[in-house]
Amino acid sequence: MKTVFVLGCNGQDGTLMCKSLLEKKLKVIGLTRKSTKDLSNHVKIGIRGEVEIIHGDINNFKTILNLIEKYRPNVIYNLAAQSSVGKSFSEPIETIETIVSGTINILEACKQLSFDGSLFFAGSSEIFGNTEKPADINYKQNPLNPYSIGKQSSFNLVKMYRESNNINCVTGVLCNHESQLRSDEFVTQKIISGALKCSLNKSHKLELGNIDVARDWGWAAEYVEAMQRIANTEKPTDYVICTGKLNKLKTFIKIAFNKLDLNWENHINSNKNLYRKTDIKQNFGDPTRLKNDLDWEAKIHLEEIIEKLIEHKIKEY
Repeated sequence: MKTVFVLGCNGQDGTLMCKSLLEKKLKVIGLTRKSTKDLSNHVKIGIRGEVEIIHGDINNFKTILNLIEKYRPNVIYNLAAQSSVGKSFSEPIETIETIVSGTINILEACKQLSFDGSLFFAGSSEIFGNTEKPADINYKQNPLNPYSIGKQSSFNLVKMYRESNNINCVTGVLCNHESQLRSDEFVTQKIISGALKCSLNKSHKLELGNIDVARDWGWAAEYVEAMQRIANTEKPTDYVICTGKLNKLKTFIKIAFNKLDLNWENHINSNKNLYRKTDIKQNFGDPTRLKNDLDWEAKIHLEEIIEKLIEHKIKEY
């Protein structure tokens, strides 16, 4: 039986990755920070107790080295990091440390151990900044926040170790992807929760920043399948994981409120005090290479994503 490591096993992507791997009858070992003993996401999707959980810090090199040496996994997915762009402005040191230190620790441990498995690192389309056209893997990079600066450094480290040390490591550059496991610090969940509150209280108002920004939104459960295809290719190659569809946040809001028979304009305040000085106006990817090479493409798009988020949130309530 193949053994797979999932680092950051309790986050959105880590939890969904664990579920997908378990369904494929693989042995899954999950790493989560010692301070993070809450496995609520595993409970939500019904996998509590099915993953072998190890509490450890990805920023500790010896921890990573010892774990890889002990278990010798076939595949390692590094999905661990502080992943909120907004939070990265208030916690830049922690954000960059969790991304960059984690990446270099894994790569260097694998180098020293002559690891012959494959490594997947979760990247972010935020490294491109504003995209004038759909971004492929060679699109110019212009990170505009601490989170994307950390992801850009990780991307370059992975490429360097692959080319210099012949390590089977890749980055999947992920555009925005959502699920019921996102916390309310993410604007999409804030909108869904806010819309439901407005349906219960017609006088409720929701304060948001710039609602004219546009993103490429996908469904996270689909994206973990793309990650696995990328990790298991014979020739290690970086890919952009995306839908290729660009939508404004205003469109997201309108669809969500329409689903609940509400007029969004009666409930949304766009507060300029909440605008970020370096906010990305639009960011979307080009899925062509992933489709041509690995026959993967997103099937779930914005309206269905929003329907799923509302359905899950109602169940929670």
